[in-house]
Amino acid sequence: MIPYATVAAAEAAMGRALTWAEVAWFRHSAATPDYCLYFQTFVNLLLAYSLAPVPVALIELCLPAKLTSPYKLQPRVRLPPAAFLRCFLDTARVLVLVTIGPLLFAPYPAVKMVGIRMGLPLPSAGEVAAQLLVYLLVEDYLGYWFHRLLHTEWGYEKFHHIHHEYPAPMGFAAARSHWIELLILGFPTFAGPALVPCHITTFWLWSTIRGVVAIDTHTGFNFPFSASRFIPLYAGAEFHDYHHYVGRRSQSNFAPVFTFCDYVYGTDKGYRYHKASLAKLKDMAKYNDEKGGSDAFNSAENNTTEQ
Repeated sequence: MIPYATVAAAEAAMGRALTWAEVAWFRHSAATPDYCLYFQTFVNLLLAYSLAPVPVALIELCLPAKLTSPYKLQPRVRLPPAAFLRCFLDTARVLVLVTIGPLLFAPYPAVKMVGIRMGLPLPSAGEVAAQLLVYLLVEDYLGYWFHRLLHTEWGYEKFHHIHHEYPAPMGFAAARSHWIELLILGFPTFAGPALVPCHITTFWLWSTIRGVVAIDTHTGFNFPFSASRFIPLYAGAEFHDYHHYVGRRSQSNFAPVFTFCDYVYGTDKGYRYHKASLAKLKDMAKYNDEKGGSDAFNSAENNTTEQ
């Protein structure tokens, strides 16, 4: 809770006028216990996991395959609406149980201990951007190694096989995991804010971004407007889709956000070989089509000459 009774009292204590954002934050949080502000993090996450996958799911389910196949990474796989609904319900149930159970009480003391603050002033845009960059890098490095651990025989059999239920993933499958795996992979997400403490609003933004990134990498589509086409080293759906396509045997493409960990540690070689093979097949098909068209033209020209 903010220790000021009014906006005027807050301005007097800070020695300056509050910005419009700080006034809005004062009105939102002045009488709200810190625990409730912390718990709103998980409400935001549930909303992100429930709503963000919907647009791409509707594209896949409602548009004709001839329109979506050029952008679908595994175009031969077309899941029915019942599979989408089952995946959403299974994931939502686990997320709610994890939120109501371990995450309801256990992390709050850690949030307070590491110094995530909830009062005034609000952070500047530059501070937020710098913190988010640190969090993304920490998440990517730690998440890479935790993911590799889950692909050991023990980790896969005990926990990770649930996440690989869908070889051709959808956005709702981003959090389709064993509840223990959700807690394990939550550690890299919290590690950044623990190392570089932030305001609770930045923590909300970070957790939501992390959720949306996970959903994006599981959509199964590579559109012309996909983030991976504009953000250098961002993995995106194409990079992670290969990981699901290979499945249990996968020893490639572990990093959750960027591609450089897989490049540095050599775990993208299978993916790069796969892409090179597909490119070669496309070139061969294009060559054969052009040659076939040329042969047909020459044959028609010869027939005309003979006549």
